[in-house]
Amino acid sequence: MKTLTLIALTSLVMMLTGCSPSPDELEEPTAEPESQADLVLTGGTVISVDDDIGQAEAVAILEGHILAVGSAEEIELTIGEDTEVIDLDGRTLTPGFIEGHGHFLGLGNARMMLDLRPARSFDEIVDQVAEAVAEAEPGAWIIGRGWHQERWDPAPEIAYDGVPSHHELSEVSPDNPVLLTHASGHASFANAAALAAAGIDADSEDPDGGTIVRDDEGQPTGFLRQAAQLDVRRAHSEAEQAMSDEERQAVFERQVELAGDEALAHGVTSFHDQGSSFADIEGFKRLAEQGRLPIRLHVAVRGESNADMDRKLPDYRMVGHAGHFLTVRAIKRQIDGALGTHGAWLLEPYSDKPDTAGLPQTPLDELRETAEIALRHGFQLNTHAIGDRGNRETLDLYEQLFAEHDETDLRWRIEHAQNLHPDDVPRFAELGVIASMQGIHATSDGPWVPQRLGTERARERAYVWRSLLDAGATICNGTDVPVEPISPIASYHASVTRQMDDGEQFFPEQSMDRMEALKSYTIDCARAVFEEDLLGSITPGKLADLVVLDRNILAVDDDELAATEVDMTVLGGHVVFVRE
Repeated sequence: MKTLTLIALTSLVMMLTGCSPSPDELEEPTAEPESQADLVLTGGTVISVDDDIGQAEAVAILEGHILAVGSAEEIELTIGEDTEVIDLDGRTLTPGFIEGHGHFLGLGNARMMLDLRPARSFDEIVDQVAEAVAEAEPGAWIIGRGWHQERWDPAPEIAYDGVPSHHELSEVSPDNPVLLTHASGHASFANAAALAAAGIDADSEDPDGGTIVRDDEGQPTGFLRQAAQLDVRRAHSEAEQAMSDEERQAVFERQVELAGDEALAHGVTSFHDQGSSFADIEGFKRLAEQGRLPIRLHVAVRGESNADMDRKLPDYRMVGHAGHFLTVRAIKRQIDGALGTHGAWLLEPYSDKPDTAGLPQTPLDELRETAEIALRHGFQLNTHAIGDRGNRETLDLYEQLFAEHDETDLRWRIEHAQNLHPDDVPRFAELGVIASMQGIHATSDGPWVPQRLGTERARERAYVWRSLLDAGATICNGTDVPVEPISPIASYHASVTRQMDDGEQFFPEQSMDRMEALKSYTIDCARAVFEEDLLGSITPGKLADLVVLDRNILAVDDDELAATEVDMTVLGGHVVFVRE
């Protein structure tokens, strides 16, 4: 165990208090540091994720920053009359978890709608909607999220692309439009009232990048893939326009509050939001300046036209705003869809749907224009790419632009990077592209991925973390919440075990080791947003964002790992969550 000497401790205290030590002071350190810690956590295992420090026993915090890391005896020197001391009692302290890819308002919104993730049959979803209709006003929209047809057992007897027609849903909700979003977010299911509100009928044409799934008679089933969702979403948005500005603001603040509570309860202290509109960013800015953002947000701009971004990005660029609670310097775009809805863009057709190789979402010339705008304004580009074709096209574009502009260390990202041709794996490290991946997706999707890709293609290309790490790439982990629950522990467990719900392992040769997985949730996610000097490890001088776990995730057996609990979350030196 490496510890901090008293000389280094004294120097750090002076740095934080605005003083510089003289040579004499360094040669003859005083018996105690000149400032005492605000908070000390001691008596446990401190996993610093700092290779120069390793593991320790205690941490001291001053003015929201790490003051010192070391043995219990050394850190005791920082304790004064006003120091709060927390006995870890053998528990484990790690850096605060960084959610590398999620949808912050989507998380809050998911807590305000039907949660369809537990449903194991379409009948269960119909029952949930019926209960909601009984409580709703006539004409009010019923909104839900989280269903996945591959989780239904038994599967529907009559189905179209694995999903039944809307008739049962329309029967229990004849007067209330129903819009139920797929777990991936890349498809939705609508009842008759919602289809009518959107003007979708048998004569409607499929939009570019989308499919209106139809029954044998050509009638819409209610299953809307990719861009085909947009008309129903617009109809729902128009219905919400009846709210007053005050009501909309109240909903926004409630979403922020619920998302923050959920994140902190899971040890998440920073969140990479992928992404938000200019209007929502303005809301985040107001809350940040009022000290009301519950966690640190790193927001990517999304849903704005290239023309508007080129004009407005300079006004919205913020780095470390309001005490490092809000950073906006990324753009989010989407080149393809999701594997579960046959929307991911593949190099070869789907094994279970050979008439398609996916649904490209953004024309390459439009994506290139976005990339030029990002370069012009000093923004990262975060591109959603799931299929191996989508990833290759994105890497090709990045490589061309980097060479044309002679740029290095831009840390542009590919969000998800779920299916990679082996030839493209080393390109991530060569180009300095961040692989923003979600460990939990591999084990959640694992049972049906071989159906989509075939066993050998899945083995070679799906969620190839080990191959990426061995090639020298940086992986930033996450959950894609609300697609998956915001649980770093669940995603960490998936990353190191690749164990699915049935106990089988999804190509375990691609697993990370324990420390690699922890770094992917801490220092490597900090590096993915240029904040490795501020966050991601328990290092003197960094922001004091910490998590107390009830067990040592580097040491417990695999079968204990998933049961790990977050006992406490510290944000900027303040205890913001304690498990009851």
